[in-house]
Amino acid sequence: MDRTRPAGRHDQRRPGTAAATARARRQHKPHYWFADRLLAVLSGQRPVHWMLGHTIGEAYEQLVRLAPGAPLRPAERVMPVVRHCGEFHPGPGVIEAFARIGAGERVTAMAFRLEQGADQRWRCAAVELGGGRVPA
Repeated sequence: MDRTRPAGRHDQRRPGTAAATARARRQHKPHYWFADRLLAVLSGQRPVHWMLGHTIGEAYEQLVRLAPGAPLRPAERVMPVVRHCGEFHPGPGVIEAFARIGAGERVTAMAFRLEQGADQRWRCAAVELGGGRVPA
């Protein structure tokens, strides 16, 4: 008799395995990986220079202007999370992504552009929050 699972349960899965697998699978997608990193910087959890090797063009300057205000800082002790991240491929080696960032009842939109370099690494080329351009 197997005493490790509830009575009447016959499958071999453990609780929480599906959610953990889904999180791990999503981290292999570049747009989700970047959404999590951008959220960490824009919520004040990580410094801007954490994104130095992961940006190109004006994206780093956009983060430098945005980060001091920590626009995605946790509200009411609720840590913000990436609820959903979608992608659009306008051409080879380019991803235009959008993310819904949730913190309690507050939901914020974030958009960013990823470009794949000759070394096959993805880098962030632009960032927008809440549908507005980052001030110059």
